[in-house]
Amino acid sequence: MVYSTADKDRLQIANDVVTAAAILAWAWILYYAFTQGVQRILFTITFLGSIMLVYLGNELIEAYEDEDKLGLVGLSLSTVITAVTTAYMIMFYNELLRVRVGTALPREYAIAAAFFLVILYLSYRAYGLSFLAVIVGVILYGLYGNYVPGILRHGGFSVSRMMSIMVLDFQGVYGSISRIIATWVALFLLYAGLMRGFGAFDLIMRIGLRSANYVRSGVALSAVTSSIIIGSITGSQAANTAITGSFTIPLMKETGMKGETAGGIESVASTGGQIMPPIMGAAAFVMASLLGITYVDVIIAGIIPAMIFYGSITFAVHYKGIGQLSEQTTKIDVESQFEEQMSQKEFIIQCLRFGIPFALLIYVLGVLQYTVLTAALYTIIAMFITGFGFPLVQTAMEGGDLQAECVSLLGDAATGFREGAMILAPIAIIIAAINGVVDVFTASGIPGILSLALLDLSGGVMLTAVILAMVISIVLGMGMPTVAAYVIVAALIAPALIQQFFVPDLAAHFFVLYAAILSGLTPPIAIAVVVATGIAESNFWRTAHEALKISTPIYVLPFAFIYNPELVVGGFGTQTFLSGIIALLGALGISHGLNYYGRFFHESAFVIYPAKMIYLVLGVLAMVYPDITIRVGCVTGILVLMALQLQKPIRERVSERSATDSIRTTKD
Repeated sequence: MVYSTADKDRLQIANDVVTAAAILAWAWILYYAFTQGVQRILFTITFLGSIMLVYLGNELIEAYEDEDKLGLVGLSLSTVITAVTTAYMIMFYNELLRVRVGTALPREYAIAAAFFLVILYLSYRAYGLSFLAVIVGVILYGLYGNYVPGILRHGGFSVSRMMSIMVLDFQGVYGSISRIIATWVALFLLYAGLMRGFGAFDLIMRIGLRSANYVRSGVALSAVTSSIIIGSITGSQAANTAITGSFTIPLMKETGMKGETAGGIESVASTGGQIMPPIMGAAAFVMASLLGITYVDVIIAGIIPAMIFYGSITFAVHYKGIGQLSEQTTKIDVESQFEEQMSQKEFIIQCLRFGIPFALLIYVLGVLQYTVLTAALYTIIAMFITGFGFPLVQTAMEGGDLQAECVSLLGDAATGFREGAMILAPIAIIIAAINGVVDVFTASGIPGILSLALLDLSGGVMLTAVILAMVISIVLGMGMPTVAAYVIVAALIAPALIQQFFVPDLAAHFFVLYAAILSGLTPPIAIAVVVATGIAESNFWRTAHEALKISTPIYVLPFAFIYNPELVVGGFGTQTFLSGIIALLGALGISHGLNYYGRFFHESAFVIYPAKMIYLVLGVLAMVYPDITIRVGCVTGILVLMALQLQKPIRERVSERSATDSIRTTKD
């Protein structure tokens, strides 16, 4: 579309208005963090309304640019409904909360219905038809549960009862998980937005790429490192794959890697970022709240599993890199990959600029053990101080234009505010919808019914129940961001494992979190693979196959939480450390068996595939089997097999030695 000067001016004004609205929304969130002078439910109402309006403004601009007339109508109507609903809920807050509990006026039911339709519409725009189908299915189940056969049957809700659950009782879209997003998670996503606005994501890419000049598979490993760091902050597999994959996948392909392998590596790394402490894709905050434990307890529990993930994936990606990247093409000029050059001195300054706030976050949460809200607030303040301070001091020392630098930094900060809002808004919207789904399930008694059904289907056999629980968790988590996927499986699946099979609470919740996250890699949805495939221009199924081979240990790891709960329960004791080492070696065995690029004892397929299967079986048993003696024996078997496999045959060593002696003789 070709724009006239007047159109460009209008678009610029519209963008400025959306940015200003994002700044105002964040100012309100920061005010609450400083004072906490507003009731939490009332703050959640204003939070959800303001962040939705910012998101709607951004979507309206995109619809206008795409000439999407139907979208413009739908978004404009959604904007009006959101503004009216938010204003109404604020004005009549006390009356709805304390006076007319459980009842409402006809106009209020109409407002609630319209607002929930907006939530559905925006969820569809952000996450597609599959997610919308799930929400609509739950609503229909709530309304017409009296027609459902079997154990899932319930009395059914009237439309007015459904709207009370969803909106008017201040549960549903304004429920407990939405309040966690508003008061805990939001500031961390502002931190992510500011990091991106000030250029931290660019720095993370540079750090990852610098490893490429020291390790032969460094180009591939740089994708893993950068994607894991960024993915831990963004809280969305798809978003992280798009952010880092747009850079790392073409670079891997340029250095000789196949498109499907590059896409597989990026999708796995982006998925893994969701389980990396200290942020864990924002799921850590929700888990702490649901379990009634401290955030630090969740992070400590997540460290060993995260190290097992990182170690096994690094091992697999290293093999992929060595197998496909040539020695000559691995050496790259890091700075040539970026528009702006960065000297070594500037690189160190930038590391300090972004490292100090992150170090403060770790210190305040892990050492001082302040509340999540306080830690996030201190981190934001530190980000502003270093984000503005380092460049201004550097400009002053070099005799540059301080005013121009300050204006530029203000623009970066404004960009960060808007980026933060754009990261936060889809998560807040989908959590609002999921919160409603969970409340409908709870009101209809589904969690208890599902627990009994899981016990019945499994015949009381834990392994069968755990496999069924994992399949259900993967299905329920498909297409969702991390927090939303975790919330729904934590409400439906975790209680069954805890109540019927006496799995420790923390182990059960880590199990469902990991299983739900794996939906991003599991066909046919595999949202992370879909995004990576689009960037890599590769075949979806071959890319998914590569991703599954690389990530196989992570499909096994949730079972390890069930059968060896000390991996996540009990802190950093000797037992946890020993069990973690054994599980890591088992995971490395699986990665070696599935991804090693060289020969497996012999060239024959009749030797190669059984050898791969032996590695896989030994690795799975080492990770999962509850008896420590068996686990140690499996690890020993893996190490012996690897030593035998990687040892060159005598004939090859004699041949190489003869060739070396011949070269020396010729030189002499």
